[in-house]
Amino acid sequence: MRSAPLPDRPFRVLFVCLGNICRSPLAEGLFRRHVEEAGLAGRIEIASAGTGAWHVGKPPDKRMCATASKRGVDISHQRARHLCAEDLRRSDLVLAMDRENLANIRALGSADLSSNVVLFRHFDPEPGTGEVPDPYYGGDEGFAEVFDIVDRTSRALLGELRREHGF
Repeated sequence: MRSAPLPDRPFRVLFVCLGNICRSPLAEGLFRRHVEEAGLAGRIEIASAGTGAWHVGKPPDKRMCATASKRGVDISHQRARHLCAEDLRRSDLVLAMDRENLANIRALGSADLSSNVVLFRHFDPEPGTGEVPDPYYGGDEGFAEVFDIVDRTSRALLGELRREHGF
């Protein structure tokens, strides 16, 4: 993460997965909830995007929306968008859900722009493989597993940002 002091603007966090319909919209929604519960909504700006453009403009996967809704998080209003180089310039921290997306993100920007790009599970106290599995082709249990991973990692991420930036 960047260690320089923040300018007079919110700290910008961007979550990225492949299509921006499962993992990254869930991360955006869960992290937003944790940030709001901590009273930091004005201090941290949160967004998500996908490295692929197949689903641009579409809502998150119905199964992910249902899983999130069952646990009190509404992500149904979000719409998929495609990652662009400007996202790297704008964001203070870009969090990739897996290594393939990490490589795609880094290929999009120059070395200086990709220095703030890391795997999301870098912050997970139980990092496992280091990747958030893609539940798209699996059953409901995969979506529940992803929710647990993203929830735990989002909480740890917020704790790290609070320590590093004094939120």
